[in-house]
Amino acid sequence: MNRVRYRGESFVVERGGKPICEILPARPAKFSGAELANLLRALPKPDEEYLAVVEELIAKQPTVAESGWQR
Repeated sequence: MNRVRYRGESFVVERGGKPICEILPARPAKFSGAELANLLRALPKPDEEYLAVVEELIAKQPTVAESGWQR
């Protein structure tokens, strides 16, 4: 990880001799969180019919059983 961070190197991770992912230096974000918020605010508001369909679909979703994992 230090070689990636400080030297800018990249590595291909293999499993069974086949590449599965690449580790490379992180790039700066293409835009900021504030720019994303402004973009989302600029989107048109959904109409009432769309909201009704979404609410109907949510109501029809089956409930998920409680997890057996301890918290």
